[in-house]
Amino acid sequence: MNTKEIKTVEKIRAQYEEYEMTKLDELKALHREVKRPADVFAYVFGIIGALVLGGGMCLAMPEVVEGYMPLGIAIGVVGIVMVSINYLIHKSYLRARKHKYSDEIVKLSAQILNESEN
Repeated sequence: MNTKEIKTVEKIRAQYEEYEMTKLDELKALHREVKRPADVFAYVFGIIGALVLGGGMCLAMPEVVEGYMPLGIAIGVVGIVMVSINYLIHKSYLRARKHKYSDEIVKLSAQILNESEN
């Protein structure tokens, strides 16, 4: 067998062996657990804000709906505010989650660094 075939066999074999989770994998999972809810919230809130803004713009156009311009402007302003504060909300939500999980992450990363130094 040549080296390419051996690497292919090893790659296939690795897919069927049991995987033991390392401390680095735990640290990565914990980091994802901190960031993911804040990111999902920011995406959903931003999309909703953009849709509200777009709906307000549609209502503000007299060619689309006659007589709803003031309501469209008000709804558009609400959408602008939602989109504008999205980053600030995301930042504060992420900061709160980092504060909540900081002790675990620091402890686990210290363990990993101590193991790598030895």
